Amino acid sequence: MDNTRKIIFHVDVNSAFLSWSAVKILKDDPNAVDLRTIPSAVGGDVESRHGIITAKSIPAKKYGVTTGEPVVKAMQKCPNLVMVHSDFKTYREYSGKFIEILRTYSNIIEQVSIDEAFIDMTKPVTDMYKLEGSHDSDKEDARKEIALILAGKIKDEIKNTLGFTVNVGVSSNKLLAKMASDFEKPDKIHTLFPNEIRKKMWPLPIGELFGCGKQTSARLSELGMRTIGAVAQTDLRILQDILGVKQGSYIYQSCNGIGSSDVNPAEEDAKSYSNETTTRSDITFDNYEKEMPQIIKWLSESVAKRLQRDGMFASTVSVSVKTDTFQRRSKQMGIGDSTNDEDVLYEKATKLMSELALGENGILAQGYSIRLVGVGAADLDRGEYRQMSLFDMNVQGSSSGTKGTRDSQRAEKQRKLREMTKTIEAKYGEGIIHKGRDHYNHK
Repeated sequence: MDNTRKIIFHVDVNSAFLSWSAVKILKDDPNAVDLRTIPSAVGGDVESRHGIITAKSIPAKKYGVTTGEPVVKAMQKCPNLVMVHSDFKTYREYSGKFIEILRTYSNIIEQVSIDEAFIDMTKPVTDMYKLEGSHDSDKEDARKEIALILAGKIKDEIKNTLGFTVNVGVSSNKLLAKMASDFEKPDKIHTLFPNEIRKKMWPLPIGELFGCGKQTSARLSELGMRTIGAVAQTDLRILQDILGVKQGSYIYQSCNGIGSSDVNPAEEDAKSYSNETTTRSDITFDNYEKEMPQIIKWLSESVAKRLQRDGMFASTVSVSVKTDTFQRRSKQMGIGDSTNDEDVLYEKATKLMSELALGENGILAQGYSIRLVGVGAADLDRGEYRQMSLFDMNVQGSSSGTKGTRDSQRAEKQRKLREMTKTIEAKYGEGIIHKGRDHYNHK
């Protein structure tokens, strides 16, 4: 199908972390104040007021509070700002429910982060068009009207069922759909089809172009190219001379609305498991210690759960990042006995990320910042090699028999605990069981 005739949605949760925290608080106490109606924010250490803002309410935005700024600075702007802890268990829960609703509309979904996803709605829109037997003289206009109806259904169902709002961007490719969803918020639907680019996108500051970082937008603005339209009408070769061939081409094509229409559903790779997320703000030396550990923890838990679900074990752990200049970097390590334990994955991934980002020649040391983080597990088995090292060596009279026996007993105990946890969560819901240290840390 001609990509210009595709219908792509980008669905983005409005102030996701803050909205999900607000919904959770109201669920626990219906008489509580809705965080979304007052100046409030998520992020950092609430008691010490260190760290950065990861999400903010609309009332907080009116005080000038911005995502990614230090909590101390935000409190200076808004002394009455209500701060709440990050709660990734709740975020994962609502993210899962959000995606479940999207799947009732289309099976072609690409989740790009915990709170946003692309949906290929071409077939649902076409099917509805045929079902209604429309005789509209302009078929494309009719399809766009149907797309808006379906976007409204998605938006309203999420709001009425889950209690939080989303923006839906509607277009013929992912770039334009993403740009559209970033227009006026919250709880809105916006279109940005190719014939709307000049009117809706070109007048915007170049810094608002998706994928155009601060350094790139500053450089272009200094040269007089302050709007997306100005850059779009600049000769490609000039942009490549300024930004380099790869980035110059990307910026030129994006400014002209050229982007992929391929929505790629996440599929389990038979050779590896991985998950990645775009960070809410760029990770730098200043916020690494506050932000990176919780991101790696969430990703490690996600990968571990998928391994456990499929009865798989991995003997290689990897981390990957994308920098603010779109460079991909990764690092991996073997871990001996294969595992699907989230604590082991988290420990190894944390060590790898520290080496990749903070080492002498690390990404941050080179002056880059990080805007995407991934954790992966590879070299898979179903536990047969792991069992050989723990059990069979003892039977063969290993000199470390006592330790091996303890290891095998511990492994068997962990296996049984995982099975029991899966059974309980299947009956009562994910997250019903908390580890002892997690409970202690959140008191």
